[in-house]
Amino acid sequence: MTSNRPRIVRLVDVKDESSTVRTMTFRDDLCSKAKPGQFIMVWIPGVDEIPMSISVIKEDLAGLTVREVGEASKTLFDIKAGGTIGIRGPYGNGFTPIIGKVMIIGAGTGLAPLMPLTEILAERSASIDMIIGGKTIDEFVFVDRAKRALFKTKSRLVTTTEDGSHGIRGLATDAILPILREKSTDIIYTCGPELMMRKVFSIAQESGVPVQASLERVMKCGIGICGSCCIGKYRACKDGPVFDSPKLEEVKDEFGAFRRDHSGRIIKLSTN
Repeated sequence: MTSNRPRIVRLVDVKDESSTVRTMTFRDDLCSKAKPGQFIMVWIPGVDEIPMSISVIKEDLAGLTVREVGEASKTLFDIKAGGTIGIRGPYGNGFTPIIGKVMIIGAGTGLAPLMPLTEILAERSASIDMIIGGKTIDEFVFVDRAKRALFKTKSRLVTTTEDGSHGIRGLATDAILPILREKSTDIIYTCGPELMMRKVFSIAQESGVPVQASLERVMKCGIGICGSCCIGKYRACKDGPVFDSPKLEEVKDEFGAFRRDHSGRIIKLSTN
């Protein structure tokens, strides 16, 4: 119940990750103890309340990473250090870190919930193969942060771009099979565009590797009441947003194919 309590926090730092992406950190006891993959509801006064993954989890600090995509995120993006926002949470089920041979694959701001996970896994001496994808080098975020986290571990960082401006030319999912053929992998963690995650899940199934994927859905309440975030029989806010392979199998007719818009209408995901 404590996490449901709305509170106002002051931004202590705002860092540009790219020209359209910023990470904002603040002090909050609950969020600084969150599990990687959990989310918070962020209230932008006079505009809206939106769900956002927690991208920074350390000591007494927490943070979120925002890209300008709509009115709420644009207003949030423009708030400077010293400004305030409203939050409640953290909510949902996060990733389950394991010690072993893991693969982490993400793209764009989908990397936000994966970064605290990567840092925890690195501290636990996991062997990590991390794949970061993007359309172009200008869209990359968190590459330097990933390098710092992986520096002292038995790890590898692979980057892919659709235009070939950095790393391997192609999609992030193109880098999966070469790694799986080279070495055994105990689990794959992923977050990013849902069509990408569906491809990750399909490859992992064929290879017999379990997956944990963080799904994005419209969330209005964040606590399982409104039903706007339903996928199959599950509510992403309560049963997710991180889904494991058995749950993904149960919702595979919708996963990567359909979602609900803000009115609750089921729409087909675009392949463009």
